[in-house]
Amino acid sequence: MPDRLGSMYLAAETGAQIGGDLYDVVQTRYGVRMIVGDVRGKGLPAVRAAAVVLGAFREVVHYEDDLAEVINHCGEALRRDAVVAVAGVVGGDDALLEGFVTALVAQIPDSPHFETINRGHPLPLLLSNGTVRPLMPTVPLPPFGIEEFISGPPVLTDSYPFAPGDRLLLYTDGVIEARDWDDTFFDLPEAMMAMRDHTRQAFLEGLRQALLRHAQSRLADDVAVILVDRCEGEGHQPTGGPT
Repeated sequence: MPDRLGSMYLAAETGAQIGGDLYDVVQTRYGVRMIVGDVRGKGLPAVRAAAVVLGAFREVVHYEDDLAEVINHCGEALRRDAVVAVAGVVGGDDALLEGFVTALVAQIPDSPHFETINRGHPLPLLLSNGTVRPLMPTVPLPPFGIEEFISGPPVLTDSYPFAPGDRLLLYTDGVIEARDWDDTFFDLPEAMMAMRDHTRQAFLEGLRQALLRHAQSRLADDVAVILVDRCEGEGHQPTGGPT
């Protein structure tokens, strides 16, 4: 049951107060694993925080079977980096303040479902049976950097049906916070529904054009998107990669 994946990245206009968007897609023995995230900050500290989280994901994604441990490893790496910053070794207190990161990890195994853990990130969208719906986590969790608000049982992985013909969209908030001259936010679910019959490449290009048209080509934040189609067919490994 192969999957087809694509991605898109749009940089904000020069001079915008942008944060550090991050994303990656990796084929592992557990299936395709993905991360998408966004640092709530700007400048070099935000870039550093994004690099720390992405590096931690790449370090652990191939050998840790528990998706919760994958995302916990990313949070631990960010906390360690913050401790170094507070100690004055790198960046001082300002670097710590830029360490607030939303992130979502997802896993698509060779079965008709997929799994996610969401740390305060915009909700993924699932197009299934002609309907687009946001995927709410069972237990909402805060972003990395404010773990003191996590209490109760360990972090659990949410699982959702993912059948042939379904489409999954992960994205950063630069998409849904894009505004037009009337200060109206971009309606991503509506755009996804309008392009439900588009091929993967046509959808990504259509989304790019719609975003730039809505924002008059003046994006205030970076945009990162990962699109996954669950396809009919033979085989045991998802194929393709970000395009």
